[in-house]
Amino acid sequence: MNFQNREIDILCIGETLIDFIGQQPGASLANTREFHRFLGGSPTNVAVNSSRLGLKTELIATVGNDGFGKFVIKSLKEEGVQTNYLKTEKNYRTSVIFVSRTDGTPEFVPFRAADFQIDEDQIHKRTLLNSKVFHTTCFALSRDPARTTILKKAQEAFESGCQLSIDVNYARKLWESREAALKAIRSYCRFDPLVKISEDDMNRLFERKVSHKEVFDFFGQAGVKTVCLTLGSEGVKLALNGKEEVYRPALKVDKIQDATGAGDAFWSGFLSAYIDNNSLEKSLEVGQHLAVLKLQNLGRLPQNIKIITKLL
Repeated sequence: MNFQNREIDILCIGETLIDFIGQQPGASLANTREFHRFLGGSPTNVAVNSSRLGLKTELIATVGNDGFGKFVIKSLKEEGVQTNYLKTEKNYRTSVIFVSRTDGTPEFVPFRAADFQIDEDQIHKRTLLNSKVFHTTCFALSRDPARTTILKKAQEAFESGCQLSIDVNYARKLWESREAALKAIRSYCRFDPLVKISEDDMNRLFERKVSHKEVFDFFGQAGVKTVCLTLGSEGVKLALNGKEEVYRPALKVDKIQDATGAGDAFWSGFLSAYIDNNSLEKSLEVGQHLAVLKLQNLGRLPQNIKIITKLL
């Protein structure tokens, strides 16, 4: 796509919150004795990771007027993420999530309040015209008013020449029904986003073990040209127009410290390389290297990821 004269590389819209990540590896939440606090939320992770990669990122989100909200804003500013339209809501608390520490898909318990209070007046036309990629998540679409706002602004972003993107990080406990989730996902997919979905997300969304072809067909019929399916230790597949085009085996990971945010790290690397006009296969490679770095680090990616990706 032609992104000439657009200053914002990635505009992230959705949840910003506090992750309390368990410190006992492999323990369930019921057996976790200690948690450490981290800045979290999938769009937030992508914004921070991408900023560390040298991209200009903006996060549109909402926090509460409390200590956690102040921590979020301070952390984002320290990371160089633009927060011009991050709203502080006095009537809602900053959302928090308790997450188990695991080498697979983590267990989590959310306490949501401010994160889905995203309104149309936070997303201006001039911002969309100045953005290359408009990114959100299935988590962000799970509650109103954020859902209605994001779907409306997604159409405006598409019409403004943005490349849309979505992480389909579906979790049944966040939605009033699976049917509502499918409706929102299909609505967003009308604008041909770059789609990232994990095999775990896929099986939860369809409530059964489905073939990769079924997943690619589902998104192709919804209007999506490019689907990236992450397979954990089995690697990653990318489909174009419903047909598998690229497969890359997983990279070796010496020791997994923390799987939380690995998908966000992967997608940050993919989008960064995509914006830089790399091939889809190269974009997958960069994403995989960032995911490995995240798996080997507790909490955030290391500060030197820009240097590391330059070596790829």
